[in-house]
Amino acid sequence: MAKQVGHYVTRPGRNLGDPDITIPVAEDLASMPGIPMRERDVSFFSREQPLENMALEESASADWSRQQRNNHAPEVLEFFEEHQARMEPIVEWIQHSGDLEPTGTPNGEDVTEAIRQKARALGYGEVGFTRSNPHYVYQSRKRTMKGGLPHAICLALEQDYNKTQSIPSMDAEDTHFGTYFQQGQLIVHLTDFIRSLGYRAQVSGPTWHYGPMIPMFVEAGLGQLGANGQLLSPHFGSRARLQIVYTDANVTLDKPIDYGIHKFCQEYQVCVNRCPGRALMQEKVWYRGVEKNKLAFKRCRPVMARYLGCGLCMKVCPIQRYGMQPVMEHYVETGEILGKGTDNLEGYTLLEKGYYGPGELPVFDAKFFDMPQGRSEDWLLIDFRNKLLELESDPNTNRDEMWADFRDKVEASLKERSTSVDMGMDRGI
Repeated sequence: MAKQVGHYVTRPGRNLGDPDITIPVAEDLASMPGIPMRERDVSFFSREQPLENMALEESASADWSRQQRNNHAPEVLEFFEEHQARMEPIVEWIQHSGDLEPTGTPNGEDVTEAIRQKARALGYGEVGFTRSNPHYVYQSRKRTMKGGLPHAICLALEQDYNKTQSIPSMDAEDTHFGTYFQQGQLIVHLTDFIRSLGYRAQVSGPTWHYGPMIPMFVEAGLGQLGANGQLLSPHFGSRARLQIVYTDANVTLDKPIDYGIHKFCQEYQVCVNRCPGRALMQEKVWYRGVEKNKLAFKRCRPVMARYLGCGLCMKVCPIQRYGMQPVMEHYVETGEILGKGTDNLEGYTLLEKGYYGPGELPVFDAKFFDMPQGRSEDWLLIDFRNKLLELESDPNTNRDEMWADFRDKVEASLKERSTSVDMGMDRGI
């Protein structure tokens, strides 16, 4: 059944020079721009339970995940080692980007469009401006976050379409990590430009982030939070890698936009129904002052670790697959979701398990989801304690050897914080 249009959203074309696109938002999908939140709750949790990098908070599962990944074919391990080597100098530059001084002198003019056009010319598909929000800085990164940078330039770089549709696969991993590498090259040119205008810049991403980025992207009008926990932007949904440049540049801030995603995702939930680990929750909950579809991490990580990063919640999203304009136009014309219930959108193959079409899901036993959780050092201590209790009455137990083994494991875990973790999504301290 056809729908009434509530409002239209006009956005710049996919590439610099392309014509603008107009997205119809059906009346029954209209809700609110931004993310539903309770500011007092966000402030409370930011103060009393500060956000922390998953590389630290879940380092035990990250170590375990790395071991699972390395059990794949030798070419997979070689691929990740090559990626890590390529990213090392990029991450080193990002970590010290805030120390670079401006090379020009500000002339007092608003430089919003100059920066936007430069970023678009470099290849960024979405560019937006918002305020830097201290609530979204990891506790371990606060000491290296520069002061006096009140604005955030939000940048999304699209990854290859065809390779992404093959998720999970090595082709998909190639474009995933290859886009990180592209980000690292492009951001040097953009920050050089900002500095030439007389302003400072500190970069967050790729693989070294100062905090969660999606809230600021939503505030900058670049999309809305989907049921899959990812930013759904107009041209490529979540098929992009995100970056932020914190700056003191004289810019005009963008505003959040209602694309109709809140109600669209809640009503049609393709990603929720197709998640192989059943990790996506149907109903929204309030978490740290924000209303969202909370991800069940313990059901997501084991699938990611064993199936090349998974990413099926990205693959089966109609916004990613077809773009927001065609999806919303189809909904207005028919009242239906473009591609829902079809193999084209919902079908996927898992290594050694086979193909799963619409309505079909893999089955995993309970042991599949067993993994260590929390910080590595805490998990290793618990494991050490349990072994001591188990062998307490065994006279042949060599406690000195057990202690040495425990110490070696803790040292190895701490050393891993200086290398890529979580399949390259972030780094330790």
